[in-house]
Amino acid sequence: MVRIMVVSSQYYQIYFKGGYIMKFVVSIAVCVLGLSSLVASDGLIEKVKKSGLEAIPTEKVALMKLIDDKKDPITKEKVELGKKLYFDPRMSRSGIISCNTCHNLALGGADGIPAAIGHGWTENPHNLNSPTVYNSVFFKAQFWDGRSPHLADQAQGPVQAGPEMAAPPALVEERINSIPEYVAEFKKVYGNDVKVDFEKITSTISVFEKTLVTPSRFDKYLSGDEKALTKDEKEGLNTFIDKGCTTCHNGIALGGTMQPFQVASQYKFTNVGDFKGDANGMVKTPTLRNITETAPYFHNGQIWTLNEAVKEMGSVQLGIEINDADSAKIVTFLKSLKGDKPQIIYPQLPESTEKTPKPTFN
Repeated sequence: MVRIMVVSSQYYQIYFKGGYIMKFVVSIAVCVLGLSSLVASDGLIEKVKKSGLEAIPTEKVALMKLIDDKKDPITKEKVELGKKLYFDPRMSRSGIISCNTCHNLALGGADGIPAAIGHGWTENPHNLNSPTVYNSVFFKAQFWDGRSPHLADQAQGPVQAGPEMAAPPALVEERINSIPEYVAEFKKVYGNDVKVDFEKITSTISVFEKTLVTPSRFDKYLSGDEKALTKDEKEGLNTFIDKGCTTCHNGIALGGTMQPFQVASQYKFTNVGDFKGDANGMVKTPTLRNITETAPYFHNGQIWTLNEAVKEMGSVQLGIEINDADSAKIVTFLKSLKGDKPQIIYPQLPESTEKTPKPTFN
């Protein structure tokens, strides 16, 4: 059964099999449309785009325009060097913690625990959860409080932070420069006059991180492949938009921007840790890409299931109660955001020398 109901002078809703499934704007005249036209996938695609969601470009040229930096262009050799440094535990004071420890590329780019564990088996003092590194190139801000504007700046933080890798810049520079194979590789990538300093080392890591992009079936759908999503996933996507989730989870990353937190009510685990956001109470919205792989959720990692996370967001951010049925629909859509990961072959790291500073643990 199909019928059209007037709900305002401009907006109409379509009632089908017991629920409202679509609304549209009539600018000139009202027409009774066939059922196939009302539920056409391209109509939902247009709705998705109007809600602020964007696809990862399918063409390499278009993608490179988004992730590359003309001042520090991505090259195959630079990416390979950055990958070695990303996996190298000698970037830490103890020699046992690498970037991949907390941002494990085999675990959705995160670590699967509520609060990051760092140097000396120290739990993050603010009880902060490690966000995924996948698709972080699309984030408008880095860290939960957004204090870094881009990946090259962000990469410097965890290396130096006491509760994380605890390695002062001078120690990192001494370690890397004590390894002839690393020095030779930096010269090959950047030229013989390169200064292998802390900034150059960490920015090279960020070049590798930029390539950790994971296009999904959602992107194929948004690019015009109407069969890329199932009927249930499309219904979940429509519910996701109608409930207002795209207010914060938008753009290519479906997140990654600074947004006010606890807009409508208090987050039930707000007292776990002392994190309150930036100076204005703003918090970086986590990406929803690969969200099924990155539990536990929220900045302090206190919620372990997507259904509970969806319901909590409805209450905290939207001021609404999302029932079990609608939560299940949204989660069905979120599962379609699991993307194709780039193949990562674990690198063989260059060996240390007698001059390489030894690990310390205090």
